[in-house]
Amino acid sequence: MSSPLDTDAGSELFSSYEAELKLVQADLNQKLDQISELSGEPRKSAIRLAERTLDEANELLGQMRIEKQNIPSATRSKINQRFRNFESDIDGQKRKLKTLSDDRKALFGNRYTDNPDSDQQLEQRQQLLSGTERLDRSSQRLRDSQRIANETEGIGRDTLADLQLQRETIQHTRMNMLESEGYVDRSVKTLRGMARRMATNRIITVAIITVLVLLIIAVIYSKFH
Repeated sequence: MSSPLDTDAGSELFSSYEAELKLVQADLNQKLDQISELSGEPRKSAIRLAERTLDEANELLGQMRIEKQNIPSATRSKINQRFRNFESDIDGQKRKLKTLSDDRKALFGNRYTDNPDSDQQLEQRQQLLSGTERLDRSSQRLRDSQRIANETEGIGRDTLADLQLQRETIQHTRMNMLESEGYVDRSVKTLRGMARRMATNRIITVAIITVLVLLIIAVIYSKFH
């Protein structure tokens, strides 16, 4: 770790960044030590926390890099040495974190093995294949459902077209029936008129015959009297 900062050697702002960086480095070291004792999901979570802490340390280091340019040249050499020590420390923590992150067996726990022919690895592959097969079957069922839905939609469109055609046929038939009823009504009216005229003609004929009979009777009566 870096040596303590003499406040006479640099600006107060640089001193503040350095003190804060030391706290962040201590926190990062603690997290790295904890990662070594973890596995599986807890290890992954600890690695993510350590990565965020490392980002914070790099950000502080960047602020220190900018601030040390404002320090007088007479004292900058000592500051540069301490800054390089911080860079070296953070690089070491970064390498340690990468090593811990690359430990796949620790990350995945007992589920991971480097031996592809082990029973556990074969079981993992079988589970993966089984999951893939289930996914394929589900996809096939979805495709079948989509196909059935499309066929049903096509049948529905055809049925609607047939119903529309039947509706037009019924409307046309109804119009023909209404037209036929009009013809029948006119025919009935014509027949009724003819019947009335026939009745009138019959009455007139009967009246004429009656008058003629009366005339004949009157003529015969006048001859004998």
